[in-house]
Amino acid sequence: MEDKSGKRDRRTPLLVAGIFLGIGLSGFFDGIVLHQILQWHHMLSSIRPPTTVSNIDINTLWDGLFHAFDWIMTAIGVILLWRAGRHNDVPWSSNLYFGSIFIGAGLFNLVEGVIDHHILGIHHVKPGPHELIWDLGFLASGALLVALGWVMIQRTES
Repeated sequence: MEDKSGKRDRRTPLLVAGIFLGIGLSGFFDGIVLHQILQWHHMLSSIRPPTTVSNIDINTLWDGLFHAFDWIMTAIGVILLWRAGRHNDVPWSSNLYFGSIFIGAGLFNLVEGVIDHHILGIHHVKPGPHELIWDLGFLASGALLVALGWVMIQRTES
């Protein structure tokens, strides 16, 4: 990222690390809370309902691949955060760091929600008579997280 003068924005390393961490952590929250604790859905539960052992096996595999993606995003975020810590010119700011995590989490919800819930229809947040409301609420939570993160980042000085 460049600032108005054309110079590299010193905040970029921390910002990018936070976005990756937000994506990974939001994915873990989705998988742990919605898939495992509440058991509202699995990755393929709309096209492979978990009503047979075979379908449960397939859903468990895809949930595991989903968690592997979350782990990779989180690991990249940690590595980038470590590398940002090696730059003397990176401004360390809680608003920048947590704001970028919120943006990453919100982007995860928006992208995953649009693709998996609406375009592919492979699962819904909470299947049933009000699934569209739950899916739209998930998208709204993503937009809210992005907006909150953006406001927090705007409160930092570059």
